[in-house]
Amino acid sequence: MKCAYWAKGFALVLAAFLLASCAGGGGPSVSEQNWQYTLDSGDEVKIVVFGEQDLSDTYRVSDSGAISMPLLGQVPVRGKTTHALEEDLAKRLSNGFLRNPNVRVEMVTYRPVYILGEVQNPGKYSYEPGMTALSAVAVAGGFTYRADTKGFKVTRKFSDGHTDTGSVKPDDPVFPGDIINVGERLF
Repeated sequence: MKCAYWAKGFALVLAAFLLASCAGGGGPSVSEQNWQYTLDSGDEVKIVVFGEQDLSDTYRVSDSGAISMPLLGQVPVRGKTTHALEEDLAKRLSNGFLRNPNVRVEMVTYRPVYILGEVQNPGKYSYEPGMTALSAVAVAGGFTYRADTKGFKVTRKFSDGHTDTGSVKPDDPVFPGDIINVGERLF
């Protein structure tokens, strides 16, 4: 009789554990491919306001997540796509400054990626569009002899402010601001 109670209790605990491990984290995971790039500290953008040479320039996103523009002052940009920033700037400029402003925002410099762990030269590296986990390792000088070459851990910050850490394969894409950690293999 005691064995039956123990077996039911064990089955209940096991079921609860399995349900908890299947529950989502409430946000996108690092393996999702539909990730959309948003601006953050360290990015550099070129803003062109057609016909307005004094407003057109290259701007770096500050630690506070804003850029400083003539006429507009501090403009918050953290978490916005370049398209959303174009719309926001056009709206701000049309509010008493310009009539029907035409604004274009282009990326100049992406924030860096960080590569840690079992690579030859861990550190901060420039992001290149289309970069994969394996190409990031190549930029860092390749693997050490102890490296686990089959998969890596990536920590990514999302536009809603949360961060997530997960496993990625060598051919998975990485994004600006990612922290890539190459682990040590067991044997």
